[in-house]
Amino acid sequence: MADRFDCDNCKESLYGRKYIQSDESPYCIPCYDSLFSNTCDECKELIGHDARELFYEDRHYHEHCFRCFRCDRSLADEPFTSQDDALLCNDCYCNEFSSKCVACDKIVMPGTRKLEYAGSTWHEGCFICHSCEQPIGSKSFIPDKDEHYCVPCYEDKFAPRCTRCKKTLAKGGVTYRDEPWHKECFVCTSCKTQLAGQHFTSRDDSPYCLKCFGSLYTTPLCSTWMSFGGGKYISFEDRQWHQPCFTCSQCSVSLVGAGFFPDGERILCRDCHSNL
Repeated sequence: MADRFDCDNCKESLYGRKYIQSDESPYCIPCYDSLFSNTCDECKELIGHDARELFYEDRHYHEHCFRCFRCDRSLADEPFTSQDDALLCNDCYCNEFSSKCVACDKIVMPGTRKLEYAGSTWHEGCFICHSCEQPIGSKSFIPDKDEHYCVPCYEDKFAPRCTRCKKTLAKGGVTYRDEPWHKECFVCTSCKTQLAGQHFTSRDDSPYCLKCFGSLYTTPLCSTWMSFGGGKYISFEDRQWHQPCFTCSQCSVSLVGAGFFPDGERILCRDCHSNL
């Protein structure tokens, strides 16, 4: 009598029937599918042994059930992504969730290089300087209303220019007579010392340090110079005095606020003049 060859599950004979061996045990096709096949996450039916099975994470699908949730396109051989457990082809995902470039109005595809600024998105190659029209990329830029400029173009177009050297002032500088200057360009007309942060004066619209102005334009008296900024002084005709120096030439009494009498190169108080 021949040995029995039965399905390990239903015990029906497998002679003359297709079967599948699993863990050294034979199974008829219906039993094998019911015991070992996965259930399709889409249609909830078993994925038979002879069907092409696709899976994503812990979910299994028939090939014909593995489709885009929006457009129903087969994803079997297409790139896709998952959004809230729904499978989407790249086109549908981009149309629904990806940003559009504000320059060309095309989708910024996931994984492509992009630039985001002030809530807007650009393809890297679309974010260009408004002036030279070259891509800005990762370089510094300066916004002006709805336009963007690379730093060299912005400085050339908008930045003030130094009155002396005519080059742009990127930052800092000083203002003299409503005109901009680089700090290193704003110097004494005579000695070329930088005047930024220093006391200075001017003559004929030209700036001078106090030392040079005193040497060039004030009158000598009492072995000292009438330097600008040195305190109050008194003028009479073409002569000037420091207040402490404005004294009677004979008795040395201070003449500040008092009457005096010129006597040639001398100045005299009332008493000394009356005794002449």
